[in-house]
Amino acid sequence: MTVDISINPARSAHYDASRELLIEAGLPVADLTLDHFKSFFVASAESAIVGLIGLESFSRTGLLRSLVVEESYRGLGLGRRLVDKLERVAIDLGVAEVWLLTVDADQFFAQLGYSVSDRAAAPDVIAKTPEFVSLCPGGAVLMKKSITVAAR
Repeated sequence: MTVDISINPARSAHYDASRELLIEAGLPVADLTLDHFKSFFVASAESAIVGLIGLESFSRTGLLRSLVVEESYRGLGLGRRLVDKLERVAIDLGVAEVWLLTVDADQFFAQLGYSVSDRAAAPDVIAKTPEFVSLCPGGAVLMKKSITVAAR
């Protein structure tokens, strides 16, 4: 499949389609408000939303939220492109460490340099997020990656 895919900051016009993509993938949307959605990036192909990723920034710590790629666009490197975009933005914001919770994508994130961390080691700002407290199941894998400008 050769399709031009662009990755841009999310806009309110993307909200409904993005929310549907998350629901279809079984990812949490309970805390996804329009205001919160402004920290997301959408991947678009032929005017359709085909991927999504979000970043919650807490000073030098970030939480990667809701990486999803529409099923027919998987295997094209789009997930990697979305994570790369998020990490570049995180560096620009001064984030030094990105954390995430995943139920089934730990191998994917390990390939991108994320390492498994004990849930007890989560920084307070991460441990207090709705994802950590209630939205992601207790069996979700906690992962982290240190990012720097030099790593780019």
